[in-house]
Amino acid sequence: MRCPFCRNRGNRVVDSRLSNDGMMIRRRRMCSACKRRFTTYERVEEAAPMVVKKDGRREPFDRAKIIAGLKRACEKRPVSMETIEQIANNIEAMMADKGDREVASNAIGAAVMNELHKIDQVAYVRFASVYRSFKDIDEFMHELEDLINQRKQAPAPRAAGDKKSDTAS
Repeated sequence: MRCPFCRNRGNRVVDSRLSNDGMMIRRRRMCSACKRRFTTYERVEEAAPMVVKKDGRREPFDRAKIIAGLKRACEKRPVSMETIEQIANNIEAMMADKGDREVASNAIGAAVMNELHKIDQVAYVRFASVYRSFKDIDEFMHELEDLINQRKQAPAPRAAGDKKSDTAS
């Protein structure tokens, strides 16, 4: 492992911790040359499925592409990098759990949209506009109307600090 600062190969592990989901190990390392610390992550490499694109091409599953798409959709939105990583983890685990050797790219896109819909509707619409390749403003408006109707049907979330008054005063 090369030091990201001085490119020296010599370093030692200072601390190791298991991630919350138990799927990754976080290691703090210290470079033996410049004495700076850096973090590495270690994960089990699973046999990733091949992704079948809309035009029939096949390419290996690439978690980095999911993260890049999420970052673009969540740009200037209150979505943390930790949340983006967790969504990518969820989708990767979902694809691995299926156990299929091939997965359609639209299944991955639908999973990303489902996750984004739960956390940020603006990011969801951004992602949907690229993923679904809206041909005109009418298709875009239809998607927005569906979102608005879903919001109207869902119970309003309680504000932070609101307490249910079940007890009599």
